[in-house]
Amino acid sequence: MLIDLRSDTVTKPTQPMLEAMFAASVGDDVFGDDPTVNALEEKAARLFGMEAALFCASGTMTNQLAIRVHTRPGSEVICDKNSHIYLYEGGGVALNSFSSVKLLEGDRGRLNAQQVRDAINNPDDVHAAVSRLVSLENTMNKGGGCYYDLSAIQAIRLVCKEHGLGLHLDGARLFNALVETNESPLEYGRVFDSISICLSKGLGCPVGSLLLGTQDFIKQARRFRKVMGGGWRQAGYLAAAGIYALDNHVDRLREDHARARAIGQMLQRLPEVEEIFPIDTNIVIFRLPETILAVDYIAQLAQKGIRAVTFGKHLVRFVTHLDFTDQQLEELGKRF
Repeated sequence: MLIDLRSDTVTKPTQPMLEAMFAASVGDDVFGDDPTVNALEEKAARLFGMEAALFCASGTMTNQLAIRVHTRPGSEVICDKNSHIYLYEGGGVALNSFSSVKLLEGDRGRLNAQQVRDAINNPDDVHAAVSRLVSLENTMNKGGGCYYDLSAIQAIRLVCKEHGLGLHLDGARLFNALVETNESPLEYGRVFDSISICLSKGLGCPVGSLLLGTQDFIKQARRFRKVMGGGWRQAGYLAAAGIYALDNHVDRLREDHARARAIGQMLQRLPEVEEIFPIDTNIVIFRLPETILAVDYIAQLAQKGIRAVTFGKHLVRFVTHLDFTDQQLEELGKRF
């Protein structure tokens, strides 16, 4: 039995999801006439109380499209130093939007309103880039899956409004946060100018992310998506998976969180584990002593049929997901 905890992106579609995909009505999304893509976009926009949505191939694409629309060449994006948009999107902020980033030191990746206020450049200072966008990440991947308190986001929203900055959410695992806080997607739709949500992580779809915003914002994003080569044709087969996931796979995220905490309890008994990050959702990060390199530890895990990823020189990450079962959890304890 292979136990794959590298990411929640490794899942396969469930049988009911596959059946929904095969049954989908499709058209040509570039022409705007794929009914299932249109239904998914309308469903997501309605869920968050936003005007429109755009179905894309990946969360990197939706984030980069948002930044491209929000900014102008020479702009600056304010984000945490461990943000996905900075660390894991191939320098896309510079390549796609000709903008720079101002990196802040958040609380496990979470920023506060005062930090954002202090980071905004004087727009009349010709030496400084023009601050145009604040990007938050929820849940925070490098922070071990931690999530924001909505009131903290609302305070940041007020700062952005005061200074005329856009506010974007990299919500790749937003639903993991929402099932823990019991907050509504509508509340997030009210505070953010744009939201990216990923369907191929905890929700279990094979491909796809959504970008949400105003009608005009999405119209511009759709144009840039085409420029990036992101237009796709009979994408309704994939969109059907997204509709199924939004209807059936959100509440079950709590199961992933429970199994992640169970892994944390197992790790506490291992002598080589020096520190375990707080486990808030479905991500488990732990620290090894300086005498053990994470890459070597990963290789030892692989010999036991356990897949994980390094998250630093001495850090290892596990991510639970819908294909990681209670049976696999029990087996994982034996192999540890």
